[in-house]
Amino acid sequence: MKFRPCIDIHNGKVKQIVGASLRDEGNRAQENYVAAEDADYFAALYKEHLLSGGHIILLNKEGTDYYEATKLQALNALKAYPDGMQIGGGINETNAEEFIKAGASHVIVTSYVFQNGKIQFDNLEKMKRTVGKEHLVLDLSCRMKNGEYIIVTDRWQKDTDFVLNYENLSLLASFSDEFLIHAVDVEGKMNGIDGNLAKFLGSFEQIPITYAGGIHSFSDLDELFEKGNGRLDATIGSALSLFGGPLEFEKVLSYFKNHS
Repeated sequence: MKFRPCIDIHNGKVKQIVGASLRDEGNRAQENYVAAEDADYFAALYKEHLLSGGHIILLNKEGTDYYEATKLQALNALKAYPDGMQIGGGINETNAEEFIKAGASHVIVTSYVFQNGKIQFDNLEKMKRTVGKEHLVLDLSCRMKNGEYIIVTDRWQKDTDFVLNYENLSLLASFSDEFLIHAVDVEGKMNGIDGNLAKFLGSFEQIPITYAGGIHSFSDLDELFEKGNGRLDATIGSALSLFGGPLEFEKVLSYFKNHS
């Protein structure tokens, strides 16, 4: 179990938001925290503490008013911690190499692979050829619908018909180096983890999985460690002291050191 730090960027600012509140129209989101520091500050901090494998997420859609400001923040963060962080948000075949060359260890992809509610294997193959399996992370963020976990895309605004089950995880593991999975129903709400999802993911052993969503206490981390069989890495957003939350950064580092 490793700590995977995050840098979420929206409207050119490092933020923590309620994930399900994000809307492209008007560049709106319910904010939990807006940082005074730029993205490269957090990247340098993570580098100082040897925290590799975290993720930078661009929360503005390409072509919208704030995308270029958000992208600049992301590129500065990659420059501050080369080969130390992954990047996601609007990644596709045409821009993936740019971010790898800018210093990303991996690119994180969802919407390019899942379009119009369905998985596009042609695009998945293109991404694998473009950056290589070793540089590709699939974001399989999901929510519960009709008793099943389904993948959601486009900054968690659109449902797909792709169900998160063992067969599909095994299939997608052949294309990617890791999975990043936000539990969208609890993301940003700081009300506890999705224990059922953690238990399901913790039984999958083929490639690393980073869980995100709802962590707001050390008891949540205990639950994630137990239900995830110690296999799930974790990211903490709004609850982390760096982003105005109650979990002290140094104590979080100690916790993960003792549970690695």
